[in-house]
Amino acid sequence: MGFLSTLNIDWLSLTALGVVGLLSLLVWRRYFSAISDIPGPFAASFTRLWHMRRILKGDQNLELIRLHAKHGHFVRMSYDEVSVSHPDAIKKILLATLHKANWYKIHALPDYRFQSPMSTTDPKKKVEKSKYIAGAYTISSVVRSEEYIDQVFESFLGWLDRYADEKKPMDLDKFISYATFDVIGEIVFSKQFGFLERGKDVGKAIENSLALNAYVAVAGYFRWINIMLLANPVVTWLSIMPMGHLFDTTKAVLADREKNFNTRHDAIQYWFKQHEQHPDKLTMRKINTQALAAVGAGSDTVAAGIQSFIYHMIRHPDAWRRAHAEVVEAASNGFCKDQIVSYADSQRLTFVQACVKEALRMFGPVPMGLPRIAPKGGLAIGDRTLPEGTIVSVSPWVIHHSKELWGEDARSFNPDRWLSEDSAAKEKYWIPFGAGYGSCPGQNVAKVELAKITATIVRDYNIEFVDEKQTWKWKAYFTVVPNSWPVFIEKVAQQD
Repeated sequence: MGFLSTLNIDWLSLTALGVVGLLSLLVWRRYFSAISDIPGPFAASFTRLWHMRRILKGDQNLELIRLHAKHGHFVRMSYDEVSVSHPDAIKKILLATLHKANWYKIHALPDYRFQSPMSTTDPKKKVEKSKYIAGAYTISSVVRSEEYIDQVFESFLGWLDRYADEKKPMDLDKFISYATFDVIGEIVFSKQFGFLERGKDVGKAIENSLALNAYVAVAGYFRWINIMLLANPVVTWLSIMPMGHLFDTTKAVLADREKNFNTRHDAIQYWFKQHEQHPDKLTMRKINTQALAAVGAGSDTVAAGIQSFIYHMIRHPDAWRRAHAEVVEAASNGFCKDQIVSYADSQRLTFVQACVKEALRMFGPVPMGLPRIAPKGGLAIGDRTLPEGTIVSVSPWVIHHSKELWGEDARSFNPDRWLSEDSAAKEKYWIPFGAGYGSCPGQNVAKVELAKITATIVRDYNIEFVDEKQTWKWKAYFTVVPNSWPVFIEKVAQQD
């Protein structure tokens, strides 16, 4: 009995010590840390759980906009992270060579063995890894695949024509996603995923990607749990990833292309040639990693941009009419006459390009903050210095909706802001693809796709909401892709 009593007392003592230790830690984080005076939600001052709750609720972007409007340039969003909206934030955080936060390590695909440039937090190592990959994403390289991009978009327009002829409501958001996934398949490894061909989500790959989107946004803060559950060799070997069809297709094509990588110019061919020249710098494992990363990140972001353009243009019919008139005028001068407007011709369309930029400002594809680590000696921004080791993040949504940076109409769709005399000065605050060494490597793919398809759609179609009062739905996880805004499609008579 005496031994058991002593054992019970020891366990009670250990439990009590644990509770006291935990409470002491929380009190220190809340009231005595170097960033304890920075305003923000009470729970965020001592735990990451507040931020994770907003992520899973799907409104982290809007909540951060609200908090910055209330508190100013600095908002404490976790015990160790500060969101910054100061005008110097982009220059001093994103354009500087600060280490990325550990959250980025979640982007090792398909498991922890496959480190990609995005999952690499050291800026020097990230730049080194990107050196042999980035050439596949230059504008000139992407445009070399333009005829194949056109083939995908022609199939996409075929679906628009079908719904126009049948006068049936169309879930345009779904077909935009089908198109962007099939385009990235063509650009990366000359193989579409078959979404447009079948007119449906094959194997529920896109549907499952939404769940994976939420998982990635949260699991980045629990890396070892993620490795145990998903990002490990066993799950990779069993091929039971949530986006199974996409990963399986990518894996099969890569295995086939290793036997004959000269099928045609695409990203894989470029990377294989880099591998031949630098086998120790760009290994086959790294090529596999980058191909999966391109598929995962290069589709949702473009789909969000195309949807934002169409959605906002429908809600601003004068902007649609102006864009249509601009493309028609270009066609009368011998440009923009191909079935799919060429990228070269699209660059003549000043107003259409302004509408695309404004759509990406209003509804960017990345709702999360872009976190970096304050360097040795701290980081001076505005009137304060954030201590060394603090996670400092910049939210593109907060920056893009800042009245201080964009004026009182910051939360209104206004393409003409990009045609004003001070538009060049605004460019440094336009960061839909990030900025600096951590910016999206595939942004040129997005720019080419957006330029071509938006010009073609405003030239050839009128689009109206089935219910004008209905607004789209979306969840702001890692990326944000809208849904549930059915439309009617009408073809516009072609002019000679």
